[in-house]
Amino acid sequence: MRAAALIAAALAAAALASSALAAGPEVTRSSYREAAEPICKVDTQANERILAGVKAEVRAGKLGPPAAKFARAAKALRKALGQLEALPRPPADQARLAKWFGTVGTEAGYFEVVSRKLGAGQKAQAERYVNKLTSTASKANNQVLPFEFTYCRLEPSRFT
Repeated sequence: MRAAALIAAALAAAALASSALAAGPEVTRSSYREAAEPICKVDTQANERILAGVKAEVRAGKLGPPAAKFARAAKALRKALGQLEALPRPPADQARLAKWFGTVGTEAGYFEVVSRKLGAGQKAQAERYVNKLTSTASKANNQVLPFEFTYCRLEPSRFT
């Protein structure tokens, strides 16, 4: 009787160990950062290309081309956001990352608003939303400071 109980306990322990191995290693901040940074690097490089010359064009009063560029930047950011949301997340940082994703989504929305305002010739309103975009990026960066991101730090002031 006692031997049967020991065998059952050993089998249960083996089943738990194999299910833990099947689930894969636990996601840590470091492993999340390693998975996220290449996605953010691609987005950052895309924004550098997309938004090149935007400041000069807006200053020169050419608002159509920057409007199209901001729309493309918003699309690129939304694509990157979808990829980041699909990554496995550290269990302890679920809420932090969910808040970050929401803030990054807000930034993408501001890119779209800037695009619409520029397209409508409303330079002053576009500049207000660029300021909101910059402020929101700072908030997003503060939310994920513990991850020590390099490319996932959002810095719209480099482009706008």
